[in-house]
Amino acid sequence: MPEVSSGWCKIEHVFEGWSDLRVLSGVQGSYRQIAAAMAASLAGIAELLDRRTAEELDAALHVRSVITAFDRTAVEVGAALALPSPKARELVRQADALHTRLPGLGALLAAGEVDYDTVAMVLDRTDLVHEDVMPQLEAALLERVRGWACFSRKQLRDAVDALVKEVDADAVKQRRTRAYDQRRVSVAAGADGMAVVRGTMSAEAGAALDTRLTAIAKKVCACDPRSLVQRRADAFKALTLGEPFGCMCGRNDCPDAVAATPVAATPAAPPQQSLPMGRQVVLNVIASAETVTGLGNAAGYLLGYGVIDAELVRELARDATRRLVEAPRFEERQALTYRPSDALARFIRARDLTCRFPGCTVPATRCDIDHTTPFDHEDPAAGGWTVPWNLACYCREHHRHKTFDTGWRDQQLVDGTIIWTAPTGHEYRTVPAGVGLFPGLGRARNSAERRRVAAARQRLHRHRDASTYNRYRNQQARDEVRNRRWRNGFRGRYLLFKGEFAHNAPSRSPFGRFVNDPFEPESLPPDWHPPPQDRADPDEPPPF
Repeated sequence: MPEVSSGWCKIEHVFEGWSDLRVLSGVQGSYRQIAAAMAASLAGIAELLDRRTAEELDAALHVRSVITAFDRTAVEVGAALALPSPKARELVRQADALHTRLPGLGALLAAGEVDYDTVAMVLDRTDLVHEDVMPQLEAALLERVRGWACFSRKQLRDAVDALVKEVDADAVKQRRTRAYDQRRVSVAAGADGMAVVRGTMSAEAGAALDTRLTAIAKKVCACDPRSLVQRRADAFKALTLGEPFGCMCGRNDCPDAVAATPVAATPAAPPQQSLPMGRQVVLNVIASAETVTGLGNAAGYLLGYGVIDAELVRELARDATRRLVEAPRFEERQALTYRPSDALARFIRARDLTCRFPGCTVPATRCDIDHTTPFDHEDPAAGGWTVPWNLACYCREHHRHKTFDTGWRDQQLVDGTIIWTAPTGHEYRTVPAGVGLFPGLGRARNSAERRRVAAARQRLHRHRDASTYNRYRNQQARDEVRNRRWRNGFRGRYLLFKGEFAHNAPSRSPFGRFVNDPFEPESLPPDWHPPPQDRADPDEPPPF
C-alpha cells in the first residue's frame, strides 16, 4: 500500500503548475491512450482466435463438435483477464468483428480517435449486416464517426441504426426478431443486501408492467412514508411472490392497509389461467452457527447473490430448514465410490461457492462437482478418490474444457487451492471462496488423520497442568522483572535528589518505603518460583 499511495502522489504532483486547459487536455490524452491500449488488446485476441481456428482443423471430431475455436479463445481470455464467461465471449466477438468486418474502425480505435464504448456500440448494432454491404457501411461510418464525438449514447445508437437501415434494411428486421428471441430477466447481486433485477421484453409488455406497477403503488393513502419509486419496487416484489401489498402508514383506520389476499398478476384472468402464487422459494444461505443463533455477527453468504449481513441471515433463517455443514468425516471405503455423499456435496458447494475456473462467477448450486484427478472406475483404489481435496465445482462450460483435451490442466492442493495451467503455459491459482468467509470449512480429515489428531490432543491434555504453570510462571517472571526495574528507578532518583543524606534520612512515606531498600538484581535466578497461583474465580463477586 505505501508504494501504491506514493505512486498516486507522484501522479498528482505532475499537474503542479499546469493550467486548467493543460490538465483537461491531459485527461483527453489519457483516454486516447486507453483506446489505443484496448485496440492492441483486441488485436491480440483476434490473433489468438486465428491460431485456435487453425488448430481446430487438426482436432478430433468429437472435440470440434463440442468445443470450438471461439470457445477455446474465450476461455483463455477469461482466465487471463479474470473475466466471467459472457464478458470474455463478448471481447472475442468484438475482436473478430474488428479484424474481419470493420478493420478501418479498429484503426481509428488504435489511433485514439474513437473510444472503446463507441466501437462496442457500433459493433453491436452492425453485427447482422450482410457481408456484401459491409464495405459500403464501413465507408459511411468512417466518414461520419468523427463528427459523433459529442453525441450521447442514444444519439449515437440512432445514427448507427439510420446508416444500417440505408444499406441493409433486412438487418433491422433481423435485429428486431433476435431482440425478441433474447428476451430475458436476470437477477444480479447489488450492494448492501440488495439485488439488481434487469429485464428485456417486448415494448408492449414493458409498458403494461410499468403501468401496472404504478397503479399498484398508488393504492395507498397520503400518509404512506415510502416514495413512489420505493412503492413500485415493493409492488414488483408483491407481484412476483404473490404477497399482499398495502399502505405502511401504521394507522389502524387506514382504508388502504395491507390486503388480506395477495396481489394477482392478472386479476381478470380465469382461475385456470392464473399463475400459481405463494409457492415456496428455495434460497441457500451459508452462515456460522453463532451468526444464526445471535451469538455472533459474522457475515453470511447467499448462494447466487453474495455476502449478506448477520441481521439478514437471521431474518432468512427464522423459518428456514437448517443443515449443519462441516468438514466431512469419511472412511476410505467412501472415497472409493464415484458419487459423493449428500454431506460431502454440501461441503464442496459451501467451500467453493462458485465455479473454480479463473474469473468464473457461476454459483456453486448451478455447477457440477467433478474429480480433479479422474476417478478410476476399473480400479478406484488406484487414484482419483472422492475426497474433498480431489473434488471441486465447475460450471458446465468449464467442465467441458476440463474433460476434453483442450490443453488445460488442473492440480488441487490439500487446502482446496487449484492451480490451473493454460495451453500457453500460464498458471492461475483459484482458492475456495468459502474458506475465507467460513474458516470452519477447512481441510477435511480422514480416519487416519483423525486418529493422529486425537492422540495429539491426549498428549496435550496430559501436559495441560504443566503448560498452565509454565505460562503462569513466565508471566509472573516478566511482571517481577518489570516491577524490580520500576522500584530501582525510584531508588536511583531518590539518591539523585538526596545525595549523601539519603542513608541518614530514609523515606518515611507509606507509599515509598521500598526506596530505602538496596537495589534489586534485574534478572531472576533459574530456581526462582512465583507466588502460589490464585485459583479464585475472577468473575466471583467480592464477599460484601
